[in-house]
Amino acid sequence: MAAAVSSPLTTHVLNTGDGIPASKMAVTLHRLDSELKIWNMLGVGTTNEDGRCSGLISQEAFTSGMYKLRFETGSYWESRGQTSFFPYVEVVFTITDPGQRFHLPLLMSQFSYSTYRGS
Repeated sequence: MAAAVSSPLTTHVLNTGDGIPASKMAVTLHRLDSELKIWNMLGVGTTNEDGRCSGLISQEAFTSGMYKLRFETGSYWESRGQTSFFPYVEVVFTITDPGQRFHLPLLMSQFSYSTYRGS
C-alpha cells in the first residue's frame, strides 16, 4: 500500500447523523477494465479514527479511466448497533488527469448520503 503522502486519491467519511467521523469503515478502490467491462480491485483500506482513508493507490498506478470507491456502510452501522437503508455506497468517477490530487468525501446518515469532489 502506498504511503498516505504520495496517494493521489483520498477520502473522508462523516457520520452526519451523529456528527462524528465514520471510523473503522472498510473501503475498496476499483478501476474499470474498459475492454472486458469488469471492475478490478486496486486497493483496500479502513477509515481511521478521523474517518479518513488514504493510500488506496500509488501515483504510479493512478492512470486515466473510470474508478469506483465502495464504502461498506451497512457493516459500519451494524457495528454501531444500528440498521441502514444502504448496505453499501459506490461512488463512480472518471479520471482524465491523473497528475491531479483527488479527494472524495462521503457524508452519510442511516438513510441518506452525498459526495462531492473536494480539495
